[in-house]
Amino acid sequence: MVEHLIHRLDEAVSVRDDARCCRRVKQALVEVIGRGERFLDAAFLLPAADRYARRLVHRDSARRYTVLAMVWDKGQGTALHDHAGIWCVECVYSGRIRVTSYSVRGGDPELDLVEFQQESVVLAGVGEAGALIPPFEYHILENPDDAPAVTLHVYGGEMTYCHVFEPAGEGRYRRRYRELAYTA
Repeated sequence: MVEHLIHRLDEAVSVRDDARCCRRVKQALVEVIGRGERFLDAAFLLPAADRYARRLVHRDSARRYTVLAMVWDKGQGTALHDHAGIWCVECVYSGRIRVTSYSVRGGDPELDLVEFQQESVVLAGVGEAGALIPPFEYHILENPDDAPAVTLHVYGGEMTYCHVFEPAGEGRYRRRYRELAYTA
């Protein structure tokens, strides 16, 4: 049940070191989801027609973290993006997700044009998790399968915006501000 996960996350975020906090959050997600517990209400699991769904599951009253469920229908994914300087742990709840991670190779992510280098591609299944700790926060998430996938994301705060990076030619990407909203 979701209350059990929230209790585990409350304990996990009690440390002030981001790396240690992410390890503890990741452990909590992997243990709870890896056991096969299905605790999200059906409303959180519905795909959206036009883009991946982003639904708020829990907002910590002390604003230390938020938990979001994201639903990825066939072919849905993100653009290359950052996490606005906020740490994040992502865990597959159902289905599979492809995560392509990048590092900055040239330019400056705070400026307009950036060059990225692909670091890794991971195909993650249920109970598998990864963490992003700025400045290592650039990636693409995609559903590679014909059935919907659901991921849980725990952010070190509330991520209301990010930057997406759009191809601008010659291996460069242009940084764009994007406001984020929750799906009904």
